[in-house]
Amino acid sequence: MSLPAPSSPETALIDALAAIVGTRHVLTEPQAMAPHLVEWRGLYRGTARAVVRPGSTAEVAAVMRLASERRVPVVPQGGNTGLVGGQIPFGDDQIVLSLGRLDRLRDVDPVTDTIVAEAGVTLQRLREAADGVDRLFPLSIAAEGSCTIGGNLATNAGGTAVLAYGNARDLVLGLEVVLADGRIWNGLGRLRKDNTGYDLKHLFVGSEGTLGVITAAVLKLFPKPRASATAFVAVPDPASAMRILERARGEAGGALTTFELMMRRAVEFVLSHGTGVRDPLADTAPWYVLIELTGQDEAALAERMEAILGAAIEAGEATDAALAASLDQARAFWRIRDLMSEVQAHEGGSIKHDIAVPLAAMPAFLDEAIAAVEALVPGCRPAAFGHAGDGNIHFNVSQPPGADKAAYIAGWEAMNAIVHAIATRLGGSISAEHGIGILKRDLLPEMKDPVGLDLMRTLKASLDPLGILNPGKVL
Repeated sequence: MSLPAPSSPETALIDALAAIVGTRHVLTEPQAMAPHLVEWRGLYRGTARAVVRPGSTAEVAAVMRLASERRVPVVPQGGNTGLVGGQIPFGDDQIVLSLGRLDRLRDVDPVTDTIVAEAGVTLQRLREAADGVDRLFPLSIAAEGSCTIGGNLATNAGGTAVLAYGNARDLVLGLEVVLADGRIWNGLGRLRKDNTGYDLKHLFVGSEGTLGVITAAVLKLFPKPRASATAFVAVPDPASAMRILERARGEAGGALTTFELMMRRAVEFVLSHGTGVRDPLADTAPWYVLIELTGQDEAALAERMEAILGAAIEAGEATDAALAASLDQARAFWRIRDLMSEVQAHEGGSIKHDIAVPLAAMPAFLDEAIAAVEALVPGCRPAAFGHAGDGNIHFNVSQPPGADKAAYIAGWEAMNAIVHAIATRLGGSISAEHGIGILKRDLLPEMKDPVGLDLMRTLKASLDPLGILNPGKVL
């Protein structure tokens, strides 16, 4: 009688993973794995041994224990909407830990103003759940229909409401995290004040899956605004926009929710390629700001906005403005802003920068960076836009018309170096809200304080001594 051939180590691993999550949740066929191996812009294409889709925190823990025992690298992945390659595997020995099946809303509590969501809950669904109990979860980004809260927290996502509510980090009360060795840290506390030692949750928020796998979170809810006032404003230059921001803060205080800055070229890209959009103002301007106030009293908000706009026009800080007369008009203003990232693909290659600078330095950064990239690549088209209220600008630069896209994109690192040097010299950051991933990993040692970088390495070595969690990312 012949004995069956022994299984290979690879087959044994797949069988062990299937025993944990079920055979149909271990993907090994190229077609099934493909969506998990490509960044949505096509900038990164990876390889992996398998995609594993656990359905519970216990299953995540079991997968991590197995990976630790066999020293298998694991790449956590949420909605795969990241922009720096942090969610893409790069190695036939790696497995993707896709958290989409962890999609339960464990609790929604309007009394404590908290919501407990698993990592795979989409941001849109979470916001809708908050709305269902007459509350607001303020994190809002363009990809909210497909991005997941685990990924939002792992990258410390920002968005359009940071000015009023803060980054993702500021919206977390507690976390549940699976560590590299499979242990589960239950930090799902709901306390607003807890001084019992180190605040461990902040180790994992923004760590991009390199220190642990976030499986659930307790998140803050806020009173739902009953009214808003939204304006689309033409300004001559970024310095004028910053003066309007200062004016709006003084006039509106905490009611100032949004202050977005947009270069005219970015608006033109939307008007050329977007659907259901039109120019909000009769005359064009070099720059625009989108301002929104929110609160409970519609008349009071409109009065404040009119005072801000009137004073700005009188001072020469604004040349024109349109105050939304209806919710539909406000949505039309927002649609222009929301489409800016998407439509740039129609203009060929786009080299992107996600920078932050101190507010006082924003005009200088934009002036210097625009001049620098135009000198580097004559005919290139800067199309800057972003969250000027918190110092974050997406400094995107489209290729010259008719240029070869591949040749233009090949200059990505050279252009990055120039733009990042300007931002750093002005006291800024090379990554405001998209993270480091692999795209900016090699830039980090040049930009980060050496002691800070050493502390990051110490944390990584302590929490992931085998180096199996998202290897090659961040550090």
